[in-house]
Amino acid sequence: MEIEKNVRPNEVTVASVLPACPNLGALDAGERIEAYARKNGFLKNMYVNNALLEMYAKCGKIDVASRTFNEMGSFRNLCSWNSMIIGLAVHGKWDKAIELYDQMLREGTTPDDETFVGLLLACTHGGMVVKGRKIFQSMEKDFHFIPKLENYGCMVYLLGRAGQLREAYEVIQSMPMKPDSVVWGALLGACSFHGNVELAEIAAKSLFELEPWNPGNYVILSNIYAAAGQWDGVAKLRKMMKGGQITEAAGYSVIEEEDQLHQFIVEDKSHPRSTEIFALLNGIYTMLKLQRNTTNCQSDLENLSC
Repeated sequence: MEIEKNVRPNEVTVASVLPACPNLGALDAGERIEAYARKNGFLKNMYVNNALLEMYAKCGKIDVASRTFNEMGSFRNLCSWNSMIIGLAVHGKWDKAIELYDQMLREGTTPDDETFVGLLLACTHGGMVVKGRKIFQSMEKDFHFIPKLENYGCMVYLLGRAGQLREAYEVIQSMPMKPDSVVWGALLGACSFHGNVELAEIAAKSLFELEPWNPGNYVILSNIYAAAGQWDGVAKLRKMMKGGQITEAAGYSVIEEEDQLHQFIVEDKSHPRSTEIFALLNGIYTMLKLQRNTTNCQSDLENLSC
């Protein structure tokens, strides 16, 4: 954190900068900002606490996020509960997310549409379709909320992941607003996992209209056709991509090292120290291979002795 002469970051600065850390994968920077905030007494500020909680939850540091949440005490507001519920839900602690929701209600905090996003994600990761249906229905029944686009998207994701593809499609058809690419993408992804060609074509058609530039939708549908042995469908899609000059972008990874982010793709040699990097990786691979061979030999000797 660079501090200009005569200008020092305050609570507003810290609360504004912390949300950028998980987006950049810069956990180390977030931890240093927390240390600065603690040293200057900024954790008495609700917005700083919420930003810190959200940063740790999004970075997967759930234990630290829980500690921050508990330390907030009376500073907790609906934003705090939502960040913690969503953090628990997306990092596999779906049961804890549901328990926290029950605690929130007992303490008199009324949920909003974002709360239900977290709850439906918890149900998705926990495979709780029945519970998810009840939670979705309770939005209007118990709290008089009209579900938003994100809530419908979560419901489609929940049903699709559980293999309830027809019901997921019916939810899309029942939506009072126009489904976006996230909703149709959730259905297409579920069709890919469960091998449903019919609904995949419907979802893909809408996606082609919403984001014709996205090669991922073409690739997913092509893979669904290939898995079903429908090679004419694969050929048709490849022709469509070629005609529309749609190319598949290369995937890349990002790592942080000494406060610097490095982006790379498969067999990328653009880094100025790529020769050293590949030499080190080859050394690690050789060591692993030797270790595996040694382990196999020991196992063979043990079998012979028996």
